[in-house]
Amino acid sequence: MKKVLLVGNGAREHVIAETLKRSGARIYTFGKARNPGLLGLSEEYETGSLKDFDALRSFTRSVDPDFAVIGPDDPIADGAADMLLEMDIKSVAPLKTVARLESSKSFTRDLLEKHGIKGNPLFKVFYEEAGMKEFLNELGDFFVVKADGLMGGKGVKVAGDHLSGHSEAIAYAKECLAAGGRVVIEEKLVGQEFSLMSFCDGKNTIEMPAVQDHKRAYDGDKGPNTGGMGSYSDADHLLPFLNENDIAEASVLTQEVAAALLEETGSMFKGIMYGGFIATANGIRLIEYNARFGDPEAMNVLPILKTNFVEICEAIINGDLDKLPVEFENRATVCKYIVPEGYPENSAAGERIEIGRVPEGVKMYYASVDASDEGIRLSNSRAVAFVGIGETVTEAEKIAASACDSVRGPVFYRKDIGTSDLIDQRIAMMKSIRG
Repeated sequence: MKKVLLVGNGAREHVIAETLKRSGARIYTFGKARNPGLLGLSEEYETGSLKDFDALRSFTRSVDPDFAVIGPDDPIADGAADMLLEMDIKSVAPLKTVARLESSKSFTRDLLEKHGIKGNPLFKVFYEEAGMKEFLNELGDFFVVKADGLMGGKGVKVAGDHLSGHSEAIAYAKECLAAGGRVVIEEKLVGQEFSLMSFCDGKNTIEMPAVQDHKRAYDGDKGPNTGGMGSYSDADHLLPFLNENDIAEASVLTQEVAAALLEETGSMFKGIMYGGFIATANGIRLIEYNARFGDPEAMNVLPILKTNFVEICEAIINGDLDKLPVEFENRATVCKYIVPEGYPENSAAGERIEIGRVPEGVKMYYASVDASDEGIRLSNSRAVAFVGIGETVTEAEKIAASACDSVRGPVFYRKDIGTSDLIDQRIAMMKSIRG
């Protein structure tokens, strides 16, 4: 049995651990809090700051794992895979230099432009205020302002949704400059967003089923941006508003980016390359890349993975993904997140929750909660995810929804994720813009 060091303690890491365990691995977890689900799956469980590489190094020495899987974006961006490699421990997570694909939005936009990879919107990177007004005038009413670094999915502000005019855009851009030294202003694209995650060994990529996440906090895509309130995937591994050409276009983009990263940095991207794409009237465009499994998207794809996950991890590390046939079940999935009242801006952190009887057939994954003798307490982030799996999205949605009211405490969830009404709106929108 392979010994796997797992870094992180959210719902994403819970489903990663479950999938590794199902594939015959022994799990050793290093996380910042005691996730009840991970506790039951782990041989050993150490808590500490994910920025404390001395503590992580010490725990790794005691475990002596065969390899590591690093879940969250922050330790990847901080160089956890680099530190572990110095200990001769290889990771399913990229080195810091290629992890800039996620940790720097300007790096990714510039990479695509330099290597002639189709997928960028109109954009400019700014290091000072000069020129912002003129570029915004060029974009008109269709603009987006993006903080350059990691912001937990909350650093992007879009015209019409968060920004009502150019003056607000410049004010936010100046905030981003003060915090990170640079900011990206780009064209607002019209279409439907989707996630396409790929296993990547540095040269070869294998795509997972497409998923659609829901960032806005409230039903009807209202409210502030979050880390993701839930997501769904379809049984054919497409989405109802996509076709096979859309997926093929996004796949080629990812393959070209992997090659460009190697050419640009001399390092292979080994891990999960997760593209956030948008289907537009003019084809597929890139919103952003992440350098790890999505959360919640991991909970849509890993439970239906048929291929041994340990073997996939080893193929990523060894660079021979092209020799491994990877299969997923042809089933639909719907994930719904239970979050604290007030999330994401004023969460009811520290409050206790109780989880009643979860209906049979529902998968449950603990996220940012802390288990103690007093029970399960909320953090200021997402708490519990419920996943339904069925022959259709409608069936999977009903299964996931059946569990959401089992949680008692100051929490809420989006009731519309995976429903026919919301999906039909997505389909109608894409038909209208594609003619």
